[in-house]
Amino acid sequence: MLDANLKQQLSTYLQNVTQPIEITANVDDGAKSVEMLALLNDIAGLTDKITLFETRDAAVRTPSFALNRAGADLGVRFAGIPMGHEFTSLVLALLQVGGHPPKVEADVIEQIKAIEGQFDFVTYISLSCQNCPEVVQALNLMAVLNPNIRHTMVDGALFQDEVERNKILAVPSVYLNGEPFGQGRTSLKEIVAKLDTGAAARDAAKIADKDAFDVLIVGGGPAGAAAAIYAARKGVRTGVVSERFGGQVLDTMAIENFISVKETEGPKLAAALEQHVKQYEVDVMDGQRAEALIPGEMNEIRLASGATVKAKAIILATGARWREMNVPGEREYRGRGVAYCPHCDGPLFKGKRVAVVGGGNSGVEAAIDLAGIVAHVTLLEFGSELRADAVLQAKLKSLPNVTIHTDAQTTEVTGADGKVNGLVYTDRRSGDAHSVALEGVFVQIGLLPNTDWLKGVIGLSKHGEIEINARGETSVPGVFAAGDATTVPYKQIIIAMGEGSKAALSAFDHLIRSSAPAAVSSVG
Repeated sequence: MLDANLKQQLSTYLQNVTQPIEITANVDDGAKSVEMLALLNDIAGLTDKITLFETRDAAVRTPSFALNRAGADLGVRFAGIPMGHEFTSLVLALLQVGGHPPKVEADVIEQIKAIEGQFDFVTYISLSCQNCPEVVQALNLMAVLNPNIRHTMVDGALFQDEVERNKILAVPSVYLNGEPFGQGRTSLKEIVAKLDTGAAARDAAKIADKDAFDVLIVGGGPAGAAAAIYAARKGVRTGVVSERFGGQVLDTMAIENFISVKETEGPKLAAALEQHVKQYEVDVMDGQRAEALIPGEMNEIRLASGATVKAKAIILATGARWREMNVPGEREYRGRGVAYCPHCDGPLFKGKRVAVVGGGNSGVEAAIDLAGIVAHVTLLEFGSELRADAVLQAKLKSLPNVTIHTDAQTTEVTGADGKVNGLVYTDRRSGDAHSVALEGVFVQIGLLPNTDWLKGVIGLSKHGEIEINARGETSVPGVFAAGDATTVPYKQIIIAMGEGSKAALSAFDHLIRSSAPAAVSSVG
């Protein structure tokens, strides 16, 4: 099951196991059970700390396996074969069940251990989903730390009956005690905060007590991370407020144009950014959404939690989000057939009919990927021709299960029984309306800057982008901006990083040229 190289790497990791691990595999005579047992036998053969048992219990998902510490009851189970993106989840679970300490802040560990109640989590994933492992790993860790918490990862492609019964058309989808709990990428701290209802108020109080920063960055994507590093290296007191550290990079699958790195994946790059930032004395306040900019002699950011953070210089790096079609049915059926991440949710539509809305590179790439999974893809482009690169168009047009409609304006997403059953579009040349019967709609029509909260306070373009000059300065003194939220063209990771660095240098220049003595002394 595992090649020699992977076995060698895993064997090295398993040397960190200090306590005996018991793996209990629930199997039948099916091919997937055989495949899962081959994986588990490979793993058990790498260390004498692991013992493998087999059961045949029809009342338990098959194939599946539980990880346990000898003499304990930790409640960690994988239903399916956790390869692909979930192999890392399996490795981490083995280490944590085996007594290796997690790389999590001590106060978060104590917070998890103190949670009271009974919590049985089930997370439906796809093995191609880059957002799923963070959720799986967070809940596995919680199950290891707290005996009141149990967690099962379920491969949606393998357990299609459950997926259909629960009408799951987006991953990760998390259920708690049989009821929907959450959907999409969610961090450990976010999950803990939902269970520990007093956490938000405590965090807000801590933030409100902080002294003013020299430089405060709003946003934790590539631009924000670069700004934080450049500011911290100047020796000034630096803080980062982020709703989700890593930003949209977390939702990006393949990155092949980041100079000096041949290829990587968004979550890996985001983790590296966070690790780099935390090498410096940067106060990272993650899980905090900015709600208002309050200009003044000392600029302020008011957070959704109610806390207010002050700073002598502020760098806005709030990035962008997927643009919505804004047609009837889109929001109603989001997560029930309307999706924005073909890599994550594509496997859930195996053998079904889907549409991709958008004929740029993202849309055409999505259609090509989906064509290898689904029964049929209908691509709809508003303009008179596709906008994707010629090589991508040629590949798309070579696929037998793809239909392309240009001059097609999507006007409605239709559904029944709580999920998508079709799409309506208008032929812009003839004015005729057409209905397409399908089970999924993937929206790929570009980005919107995350600047709604800044309207009326700072200069924005007609597209909602923050207007900046060559130095990253905005219309508000002492407030700078960088990245995809700004008027800088070409929304690329490497450009955002450069702009974030430039904004930090401009903010530093603002500090040393200002009349505030504290700003000068702090960089001396």
